[in-house]
Amino acid sequence: MAGAGYRTFQSGEVLTSTNVQTYLMDQAVQVYSGTAARSSAVPSPSAGMVAYSTATGLQVFNGSAWTSVGGLQTFTCDYLVLAGGGGGGARSGGGGGAGGLRSSVAATGGTASPESALTLTKGYAHYVSIGAGGAGAPVNTVGFQGSNSIFHTIESKGGSGGLTGNSGASSLVGGCGGGGNGFREQANRNGLSGTTGQGFAGGNGSAVGNGAGGGGGGTGQVGTNGAASDSGEGGNGSSNNVTGTAVTRGGGGGGGSYSGSASSGGTGGGGAGLNSDSGTATAGTVNLGGGGGGGGAVAGAGGSGIVILKFTTASATCTVGAGLTSASTVDGASTVISITAGSGTVSFA
Repeated sequence: MAGAGYRTFQSGEVLTSTNVQTYLMDQAVQVYSGTAARSSAVPSPSAGMVAYSTATGLQVFNGSAWTSVGGLQTFTCDYLVLAGGGGGGARSGGGGGAGGLRSSVAATGGTASPESALTLTKGYAHYVSIGAGGAGAPVNTVGFQGSNSIFHTIESKGGSGGLTGNSGASSLVGGCGGGGNGFREQANRNGLSGTTGQGFAGGNGSAVGNGAGGGGGGTGQVGTNGAASDSGEGGNGSSNNVTGTAVTRGGGGGGGSYSGSASSGGTGGGGAGLNSDSGTATAGTVNLGGGGGGGGAVAGAGGSGIVILKFTTASATCTVGAGLTSASTVDGASTVISITAGSGTVSFA
């Protein structure tokens, strides 16, 4: 009987079923593998019962619900943090580099090993910011770098912009490197490097003939070099199934050409290059962090990034704060939160 109080049993005393049901069940800390196992074993708990599981920590039944007992509760959370892609360089400019990618879930096509999942504390607000894509460059201006994406302690760098004309090399190292320019009046420049563990370098430009830009680096491979008047293709992105479905993200932008063959962007959102000194090249894809295509009077803009969180549904619930755009889905026993725009905080209970 719940509420009967505490009883000390004597050495050698023979316990009856009433002793067990009345005292021991209420006095003991029950241990279960999760909430489902607890519910199966104790379908009708009594107020004051105490149970522990790795999913919830120590909890007490208050008469109507199981509630956490003191202390800070933690849980494990997987993540994918993808930054915004860089804008391309105009005319014979390079493609923009894709946004850098960091994840605790293994990817196909990249070289970086998955990072460790995060141990998060319930009851605290964790900062999130989704990186915007960099603007495409007009002639003689380097493509603009994409913005960083952040979740908690994880930060991915925005992709470098593609080079063009007299822009010179960018001093900023991006998640993935922008392609070098092949502007015909200038010596061709090398593609920019990427950040180790986040992405790859851009391809070199070619100053042969009318010149052609190199492809922007992707999260899965380097951008292709320009050859003669034909621009280089963007490096491919990497495939990741953090949501439960494999998606390729972080393709580099294709390089631009003044009059030769333009190139495609890398798989995973890279914008195609343009073989013209007029018009606007193709932008990188939104939420795939693709680099913008090079070429045209104005190069393509980079695509925005994304932050994806995944945790066991039984372990926590997530509240997404104001200023963030998000969607929640389910993958088996896990909840997946995809945050696609904005800056703000998320908290867990």
